[in-house]
Amino acid sequence: MRTRHNLGFWLIAGAFLTAMAFSTVPTPLYVLYQRQDGFSSFLVTVVFATYAVGVVVSLLLAGHVSDWVGRKRVLLPALGLELLAALIFLFSTGLPELLLARFVSGLGVGMITATATAYLAELHALSRPGDGTGRFEMVSTAANIGGLGVGPLVSGALAQYLPSPLRTPYLLFAVLLVLAIVAVGSTKETVDLTSERPAWRPQRIGVNGADRRAYLAAGTTAFTAFAVFGLFNSLAPGFVAGTLHHPSRLLAGVVVFVVFGAAAAAQTLTSGLRPASRFALGVGIEAIGLLVLVAGMATESLVGFLIGGALAGAGGGVVFKSAIGAVVASAAPAARGEALAGLFLIAYLGLIVPSLALGVTTQFVDATTAMYWFTGALLALLAAGARLHGVDFPRRLLTTAGSVLGK
Repeated sequence: MRTRHNLGFWLIAGAFLTAMAFSTVPTPLYVLYQRQDGFSSFLVTVVFATYAVGVVVSLLLAGHVSDWVGRKRVLLPALGLELLAALIFLFSTGLPELLLARFVSGLGVGMITATATAYLAELHALSRPGDGTGRFEMVSTAANIGGLGVGPLVSGALAQYLPSPLRTPYLLFAVLLVLAIVAVGSTKETVDLTSERPAWRPQRIGVNGADRRAYLAAGTTAFTAFAVFGLFNSLAPGFVAGTLHHPSRLLAGVVVFVVFGAAAAAQTLTSGLRPASRFALGVGIEAIGLLVLVAGMATESLVGFLIGGALAGAGGGVVFKSAIGAVVASAAPAARGEALAGLFLIAYLGLIVPSLALGVTTQFVDATTAMYWFTGALLALLAAGARLHGVDFPRRLLTTAGSVLGK
């Protein structure tokens, strides 16, 4: 039985990675959509925000119900939504269809993130009873964050070297999503479906019986991490192609992959650290990365932009891994899916609010000035999250944030 649970663990990890990779496939293609349909960079942020809105709606309505109805009964229809989105992308390139496809994809991802994470935690415990959570944390966050980086790299390469750049990536992922559905269908359920189900209600944010201060710290810093990820999933490819004058679709995918690849690598490399040390390191690296990133934008340096993005992504990845570990450790088993759904809800708000704010701001000021404000705001939030977590350097971050906002 342990062997079957172990195989299921890896099948769910693969399905999780596939779904998250598909969710970022359009990132390096936005420039092509702009060129073909003539819409502005602000509309790119609207398209991206439509996806994030779909995620939040799904998290509110269905992200937590797998605790009651079972993991598979949520994952299978969620993957079906991702497949539907792939088909919409495949057969149409107009703005209305693009908005619809992104919203549908967001609905699926909102159901997948917390459910797949909880499923992996349970399959890990069943296949390796008595072990710590290190393997689960590494694999779940690598599938989540690593998948977000794989999608743009694959689609950028396909769009650069193969014909039909706005269709070929979606055809590949449609096939992969079908395989993911088969994988989930063959995995054993981990939720006891014989117990009484509570009445449905929308998602609440919180952890039953856990340290609310620690949960708030996890949510605040997860918000900042996803704000960085949202920046690179929406506006960064356009900035590289426009301001930095590097129009390569492959390079656009590489830029996003560097950020998420650094996040996944940092999560792996810091697995052996104590949770408190890992959290403090992640906050510090993310803060430094944001400052290097804005300096790279101010000097129109691709190298500085990439280094800053890699550092900010690495720090964000470590912070997000710490947040997931803290929530899983403190949540009651019967409420684990709900607790994770609440964390992902806060994190995905970090995709919507800052990206839309940047999109609006760039209609009135240049991109670098907007990034000064973006960086200052995130540094302030990082400092607040660190203080809630008991890390002793928030004042330095707040002072730096004030100086950045002052520009």
